Amino acid sequence: MTDKSALDRLLDAGLPHVAFDGWSDTMFEAARRESGLTPQEARTLAPRGAVDLAVALHRRGDAEMVARMAEVDISDMRYRDRVATALVYRVEALPDREAVRRATALFALPVHGVEGSRLIWETADAIWNALGDTSRDGNWYSKRATLSAVWGSVVLFWLGDDSPDHERTKAFIGRRIDNVMQIEAFKGRLRSNPLTKPMMDMQAEFFGRMRAPSPAENVPGRWKQN
Repeated sequence: MTDKSALDRLLDAGLPHVAFDGWSDTMFEAARRESGLTPQEARTLAPRGAVDLAVALHRRGDAEMVARMAEVDISDMRYRDRVATALVYRVEALPDREAVRRATALFALPVHGVEGSRLIWETADAIWNALGDTSRDGNWYSKRATLSAVWGSVVLFWLGDDSPDHERTKAFIGRRIDNVMQIEAFKGRLRSNPLTKPMMDMQAEFFGRMRAPSPAENVPGRWKQN
């Protein structure tokens, strides 16, 4: 058995307990027993216990979304519809609502806040990569920051959505993307306005000098050298 399949087994065993015990040591111990792992094996897979299982659940959803995006032809879609499709697939990869609700509360705690923000960023990054994004300058950051905000609001909306097949959430996704497109259209008007064009050119120069991180770099990014 590989580490990945063992972690999945541990996570699957723990999910039914989340509604009653949250992402807690009690939940983790129940998952360990039911998955047939020793304490040492379980802690090797998830050193922080239930927190690492919550992280694994989030990343499982990202992987499911990416796999579905790889199976569909999005070449004829408008760009907004490509983004909407990815977001809908990510919503459909969400597990039971209580597990997500408890995970949201967990990552809202100050001690886990950085982890929660990183996971949201990972989702935005996974979506843009699945869409074939090739930006490597400041746009790499702005795209992911914008989509992170959208995804965070989508999850909160979904938690209160009891409509069949998440129809209200899908409509909400459409509205949020339209909001983003309106902002981009407004920025376009600023770039074409003689009064505001110099300011927008300065912004473009600033973003143009930023560089996205490469897989080999253990840093957020870098600045283009002259």
